[in-house]
Amino acid sequence: MAGLDTPVAAEAALAASLQTLHASGPPPSWVDRWLHRRDALLANPRFQRLAAAFLPTRFIARRRARALFDLVAGFTYSQTLLACVRLDLFEMLFAQPLTQDAIAQRCALDPMAMQRLLDAAVSLRLLERRSGARYGLGPLGAPMVNNQAIKAMVEHHSALYADLADPLALLRGQRGDTALARQWGYARNPQPQQLHSADVAGYSALMSASQGLVAEEILHAHPFRRHSCLLDVGGGEGTFLATALRHAPQLRGMLFDLPAVVSRSSTALAPLADPAIAPRVLRCSGDFLRDALPRGADIVTLVRVVHDHDEVSVLTLLRAVHAALPPGGTLLIAEPMAGTPGAEPMGDAYFGLYLFAMGQGRARTPQAMKALLHAAGFVRVHLLRTALPLQTQVMSAQRGSV
Repeated sequence: MAGLDTPVAAEAALAASLQTLHASGPPPSWVDRWLHRRDALLANPRFQRLAAAFLPTRFIARRRARALFDLVAGFTYSQTLLACVRLDLFEMLFAQPLTQDAIAQRCALDPMAMQRLLDAAVSLRLLERRSGARYGLGPLGAPMVNNQAIKAMVEHHSALYADLADPLALLRGQRGDTALARQWGYARNPQPQQLHSADVAGYSALMSASQGLVAEEILHAHPFRRHSCLLDVGGGEGTFLATALRHAPQLRGMLFDLPAVVSRSSTALAPLADPAIAPRVLRCSGDFLRDALPRGADIVTLVRVVHDHDEVSVLTLLRAVHAALPPGGTLLIAEPMAGTPGAEPMGDAYFGLYLFAMGQGRARTPQAMKALLHAAGFVRVHLLRTALPLQTQVMSAQRGSV
């Protein structure tokens, strides 16, 4: 409704749009009519100027304008973060604050280009200006220091950006093989068991890093010390399983994943190679959508696994877990979920498009997850409390006694 600077023009346009609304389907409810009037008001440039000038509404108007601009400019923000990560700026300035010239010299950048990046990072609260014309870490930059999990995600997003360069081409299925589908080797692959170590190296490393982000939250959400054996399905190179075995010394562990992935968990540098836990680990390989899962565990974990698959595959997986557990056994699902209060864009905007580009899966609400668990035969399904629901939600379920 751009250009409707007079009340008469705005009212006429609103009346016309309400007539269109009536003609397009069933009569609108009073809520629909109210929301339509609100939209017309917010789209009116004259109202926008008045709201920005009027003291009681000025803060709301400016906050919404900032939020809209952040949507427009968000790509440049993420690329600023990527540049800082690739230059190791956070570790450099954690050691000591430095001047612009000193930073430019260490980064091999032209001083003027360095200034642009530093100003951008300061505006995003990644860095802060310090005394003596120096720069130090900001409140959003300090958590990045030696945080390999977040850095891996920042680097990984170059594939997502490539797939979303033309979002309509992606949504219309015109992209063909996407960069994310190539990175996640099992996506759309009819024979994932035939993958080789090189095929899974990229996503195995990323999975290992991302599990490090959420392992402690999962371990604090559920009492693992009351269990005797943990089966981690789709556990990658064993990052979460290794953390759980250190957390609960009485636990034995089983790792189940594709053969090429499990082979990577046996290398000398893999988390499960730690001599303190290696004797308590059994490695099993297969395809959890085709093969039976190993038995003997009284708790099974699916860490960032379920949202990678469609409903049919998820039900197949959950039924396989149900069959592997003894009566009263526990299943924990840990992953970001749609509809998380305060983090709604994470589920539907970020993971919605990410998984679409990957070629399968979607973020689900806790209600949708509960329905799938009940359909697979689980009982006593509960959403557990976590410190950072944005990073992960944890849902527990039990196999019934019958």
